[in-house]
Amino acid sequence: MYFAVVVLLLLVFPVASVSIENIHSGHTLSMMLLTGRWLVFWAVGVRLFIAGMRQVIQPQFTAEKIFGLHGTASFPIIRELGFANLSMGLVGIWSLFQIGWLIPAAIVGGLYYGLAGLGHIPRKSKNAKEYTAMVSDCFVFLVLLSFVINRLF
Repeated sequence: MYFAVVVLLLLVFPVASVSIENIHSGHTLSMMLLTGRWLVFWAVGVRLFIAGMRQVIQPQFTAEKIFGLHGTASFPIIRELGFANLSMGLVGIWSLFQIGWLIPAAIVGGLYYGLAGLGHIPRKSKNAKEYTAMVSDCFVFLVLLSFVINRLF
């Protein structure tokens, strides 16, 4: 289920959203802008908001299934991570309605994904969920980095 949600939120829904808006906008918006807009909404907004909700309500999933930690000692830290994810998620969702929030959301979300992806790399015993998180984090970082560079320079 985790893998399916990641693929839907980071690939299928953004590609579908870009395609639909491209068709309905009459091709007046650049593909890079559409890609950034919808990846920020789905990956930074929806994915991080959902992850944040789960980390606040059910911290044991992140602790056990992603990081292989057992016991409740990590739960307060996982909940704090959830609050950060909820906050970033709300900014990413709101960027769909306030275009001025798009670049800041892409920068913050992209940095978060990039740093999180780097954090997964040195761990030797990655399970399938952590490997999925690492690859998807790095993917989102690279696409958002390209988007930000394109928009700012």
